[in-house]
Amino acid sequence: MPTKKSQSGSILNFLAWFMGVVVSLVVGNAMIQGTLRLPGWLGGSTEVGLAIAMVIGWILVITTLIGAIMAILKK
Repeated sequence: MPTKKSQSGSILNFLAWFMGVVVSLVVGNAMIQGTLRLPGWLGGSTEVGLAIAMVIGWILVITTLIGAIMAILKK
């Protein structure tokens, strides 16, 4: 027998989703600006490593925004 979701459960689910979106955007932005880099052993101290980190940051930001928009439109 299906039960109704409690109000507090849906609020906690929303907060967890929202915090995940915010953290993803912050990490992506830090990678784009160069604050967060790949480790040196992965080539993070080279120009190529910095460019790869920037591209990964843009991919993270774009996919997070698309996912958030899709989740909002679904509800």
